[in-house]
Amino acid sequence: MIGKLLLKFARQVVQTVISQLLQQANIVQDMAHKPMQAMVQQVVSGAWVGEGADAFVEEVSNIFMPRTTRISEQISKFNGDLQAAVDTIDRADAQVNNAVNGLADIFASVY
Repeated sequence: MIGKLLLKFARQVVQTVISQLLQQANIVQDMAHKPMQAMVQQVVSGAWVGEGADAFVEEVSNIFMPRTTRISEQISKFNGDLQAAVDTIDRADAQVNNAVNGLADIFASVY
């Protein structure tokens, strides 16, 4: 019984972590990537012209924005890996329960 409670608690903790990581991925998008996109769009639209503007657009577009995208992708992958771990634990728990129940049935039929 305690094992079930611990497993349920662990699953809830992991689900909380997954939820928080997804929130962090959204923060990366909302507070970093989208504002950079908007700045690049303003510069491209003529708010700033010249070599400095071109260099800015180049660096933001080719360095910073791809990095924020990679951060979001890594957070998403980590979330997927965590969910896969939870699924594996659930399957293992079900297999153990089935094996224990099967043994209990065998012992019950013998005695």
